[in-house]
Amino acid sequence: MALNLEGLIPATVLPLTADAEIDEPQLRRYIRWVSDQGPVALAINADTGEGPHLTHREKVHVIEIVADELNGTLPIVAGLGGPFTRQAVEQARDFKAAGAEAFLVFPISAYLSAPLNPLVPVRYHQAIAEVGLPLILFQLQPALGGVNYDQETLRALASIDGVVAIKEASFDARRFLDLVRVLEELPRPITLLTGNDNFIFESFVLGAQGALIGFGAIMTREQVRMIEAWRAGRIDEAKELGRRVQRLADVVVAPPVGDYRARMKEALAILGVIDTTYVREPLLPISDAERDILRSTLADVGLLEMVAT
Repeated sequence: MALNLEGLIPATVLPLTADAEIDEPQLRRYIRWVSDQGPVALAINADTGEGPHLTHREKVHVIEIVADELNGTLPIVAGLGGPFTRQAVEQARDFKAAGAEAFLVFPISAYLSAPLNPLVPVRYHQAIAEVGLPLILFQLQPALGGVNYDQETLRALASIDGVVAIKEASFDARRFLDLVRVLEELPRPITLLTGNDNFIFESFVLGAQGALIGFGAIMTREQVRMIEAWRAGRIDEAKELGRRVQRLADVVVAPPVGDYRARMKEALAILGVIDTTYVREPLLPISDAERDILRSTLADVGLLEMVAT
C-alpha cells in the first residue's frame, strides 16, 4: 500500500473495559468510525491510544485488531519507543508482522542529555530502519517527555534511509517555523506533519503538509475537510473549520495536558462514538465540571446537533 502522509493521520484512542483491559468490540467500532471520516492513515499505540501504558503483547494485539478491521483500506502507523535499541528493533519486527506499515519513533530517555550527541538518535533510528518500514521522526516538547532536536541532529536524522517524515510537536510556532526552514534546505523531501494540537490550522499556513495528532481522534471529518479546503485554496472555508476545530481542541488539550486522553474519551462518549471512558491508572477520570465543559463545547462547535439529527 502506498504511504500517503499528506492529510490527517488521527492518533486513535483505545477503549478499555472497567478493569482497564482492551475492549475489542468497542475498538473495532471506533476504528470503523474514524476510518470512515477520510483520514490518509491511522496512528496506533501512540500516546492517545494508551501506548505508554500498554505491554508489548497488548500493543501487538491492538495492531492485529486494527489491521483486521481495516483490511488494507488504510495504512497503520505504529507508535514505537525503545527504551533501548535492541528492544526497539524487536518491537519493530513484531509490529511489522502484526500489520504496521510505518513507525512513529518516539523520543527516548537516552536523548535527554544536553548537548545531545547526534550519533545516539541516529544509530537508534538506523537500527529500526533496517526492519524495512518507513520511519516518522518525532520532535516532542520536553514537558511531555520529549526532546527538541538541534539543527545538526535534525539534518543527521533526515539523512537516514527510510526516514520519510517528521512529526513536529513542540507546541511552539517559532520552533515549528525553524524546522520548516531546515527541511527546505535538505537534499531530499521530508514530509512535515504537525503534532501541535494548539495551532492545527495555523500549522498548514506555516508549512505543514499533514497532521498526525491526538486531536485527530475526534472532529476527524472536520479536520479532513479543513485540510482539503486549504489545499484547494478555499481559505475562508479552511479558516472557519480551523476555528471550530481549535475551539474544541483548546478544551481537550487544556492544562494539565496529561488529562487530554481522558477528555478525548469523554467527548467521544458524549457523541456516542464509544461507550466507556476508562483510562489506566495512574491516570484518573475527569471531574463532572470538566465533563460539563466538554458537553457545552461540543454543542458550541455543532457536534451535538449533528448527533441529534
